Amino acid sequence: KEGREVIYDVGRGKQRTVRGRRAAMASASSIAASIASKTKTKKKHFVAQKVKLFRASDPLLSVLMWGVNHSINELSHVQIPIMLMPDDFKAYSKIKVDNHLFNKENMPSHFKFKEYCPLVFRNLRERFGIDDQDFLNSLTRSAPLNSEAQGRSGARFHTSYDKRYVIKTISSEDVAEMHNILKKYHQFIVECHGNTLLPQFLGMYRLTVDGDETYMIVTRNVFSHRLSVYKKYDLKGSTVAREASDKEKAKELPTYKDNDFINDGQKIYIDEENKKMFLEKLRKDVEFLAQLKLMDYSLLVGIHDVERSEQEEVESEDNEAEEEGESDGGGIGTPPDSPSNTLDSTKPLSPGEFDPAIDVYAIKSNDSAPRKEVYFMAVIDILQHYDAKKKAAHAAKTVKHGAGAEISTVNPEQYSKRFYDFITTILS
Repeated sequence: KEGREVIYDVGRGKQRTVRGRRAAMASASSIAASIASKTKTKKKHFVAQKVKLFRASDPLLSVLMWGVNHSINELSHVQIPIMLMPDDFKAYSKIKVDNHLFNKENMPSHFKFKEYCPLVFRNLRERFGIDDQDFLNSLTRSAPLNSEAQGRSGARFHTSYDKRYVIKTISSEDVAEMHNILKKYHQFIVECHGNTLLPQFLGMYRLTVDGDETYMIVTRNVFSHRLSVYKKYDLKGSTVAREASDKEKAKELPTYKDNDFINDGQKIYIDEENKKMFLEKLRKDVEFLAQLKLMDYSLLVGIHDVERSEQEEVESEDNEAEEEGESDGGGIGTPPDSPSNTLDSTKPLSPGEFDPAIDVYAIKSNDSAPRKEVYFMAVIDILQHYDAKKKAAHAAKTVKHGAGAEISTVNPEQYSKRFYDFITTILS
């Protein structure tokens, strides 16, 4: 009892004694014992922290994993407010780590991690039906995977190891734009009950390693974590310079564009009910983007071929059987991103089937489609504001291609209308 009267703050190395007669009477040995026990628990806690290593080949990803783990755990102690306040849209949490005991092979020993608007993004995750603990596990249980996709102005992409989330590097201008639209975006998500084709923004962070700042945003993956996509398109409803380059076409999964889509004679075969729901969502989404003066976004389309995928699965199973026959019978563990991962073990799905709560952007092809397919379609890259730079680009392209040319840089109202009209023509 007497020992508890003495509080030793190990972190700051300061000793505070509680005033009062009993504290004064406390023996030196009980004070020492108290200090020792407090120090001990602190040390134990530190060792426990070291057990959970955030290993990634890129130190930046190790910091992201550490930071997401830290911020979600901290948030779990913060009460969920009845409603978000204006200040929540400007808020941030920040932590600076200076730790010489980190193994530098796993983790930089000095870094800073900043999360923007933590309560807002927690609220968005909830509205998109994403549990914080699942989100934490997806981003920290194993290192994110590198993606060969490269976005506008050299943005880098990773997917979480279970392929449920996309982590994208963004610019400081994108962060500013995100802050500009966040309140209205949140309001829009509330009104449409999370039922949208827009990106599902789930977290935004700044990572500082060796004095270099990197901004990252996490969104739900448009494509499925289990149904492979064999062809993908980025469509803007513009025909000027809208075809994949030879360099792009050499990739394993190239991103084709509007002219490629038209020249391939490609169509999206979905039934009337799905078409009606899809176009209704798209109409509301693009009207919202036009109000915010946003433009230059695209419809990302991924196509899963059910029969082709079945065939590939049979072939890979045959190969595995052969390899197992050749090996000495040692069991091979399931890789974390394989379809039989525990995350998916709730119910087995037959070929071409998906869980609409997870694959929120998926639509099955209709019965009269030439092939049995699943389409993944979402609006991406929405953070481009129609500013002076875009207006100048519009003027320059008009001079080059003529006033009637279908260039991508037009004002937001015009852009949204042309975009919507083009998408209606590709649905069959």
